[in-house]
Amino acid sequence: WAGYTNRRRNVVMEKMDQRVLLANQWAKEMRKKALDMALSTGKNGSHIGGGFSAMEIFAVLYSCIIKNTLPVVPERDRVIVSKGHCVLAYYTALWKAGFITDGELESFDKNGTHFYGHPSRNLEKGIEFSAGSLSLGLSFSVGVALACQRAGFNNRIYVILGDGECNEGLIWESLMAISHYNLTNLTLIVDSNGLQLDGYTHEVMNMFSLEKKFNSFGLDTYVLDGHDCEVLLKKLTQRASRSEVIIAKTIKGKGIATLENNKLSHHCVLTREQYEETLKTLI
Repeated sequence: WAGYTNRRRNVVMEKMDQRVLLANQWAKEMRKKALDMALSTGKNGSHIGGGFSAMEIFAVLYSCIIKNTLPVVPERDRVIVSKGHCVLAYYTALWKAGFITDGELESFDKNGTHFYGHPSRNLEKGIEFSAGSLSLGLSFSVGVALACQRAGFNNRIYVILGDGECNEGLIWESLMAISHYNLTNLTLIVDSNGLQLDGYTHEVMNMFSLEKKFNSFGLDTYVLDGHDCEVLLKKLTQRASRSEVIIAKTIKGKGIATLENNKLSHHCVLTREQYEETLKTLI
């Protein structure tokens, strides 16, 4: 029996190792594609900081957790993006998952495109929600989660939030609803990069301990390294029996040396020099 247990443990560990390698490879390829997209916007620029901070989060979700395929079915798992300015990570994850083509990504944020600087709902392309106004995504997610729970679906709703977004009052109204309706099918992932448009989050509006605040609404809360695919994967593969929050500690502009932890990366122009230098680190 001990021998069987050890062999089973080794198989599980080997499978986990393979999934971690896959997620890391996805994140690397997504960053390369996102660099191309950011460069293609020219002087218009793009939301680089919050996209590059969320890259591993999306890579883990779409490479190993979300297995949705077409046609769309009501009982599917859902990723609902509330911090809509992270499309460089979102679109590239959907690209890797086969929902979006190379040609469609080449149209990113250009005249006539369907792939704007904030996502527009398109279920055939895997986009569940039209984002833009911060906090509305979580409110929408609560309604979706309530409908799914009442229908008896055994699915999960993953919601991507920003730490700056948590300044919004609707976030906390939504948490009250999660607690009131005893929703058990939500996983909130906060991309906690410590910066927002106007500066450091603790200077713009000090939230003190987000962990304690989420806990006070009855949600299990975990603080993890948002760039460690293994840590994220281990947590997300543990199917929770109640709603939970993952506070993913990240670096804004992760991977672009001159833009890391730089508030200017929120929306900016990617120079050819920055593009070339970053590309070298991804080869």
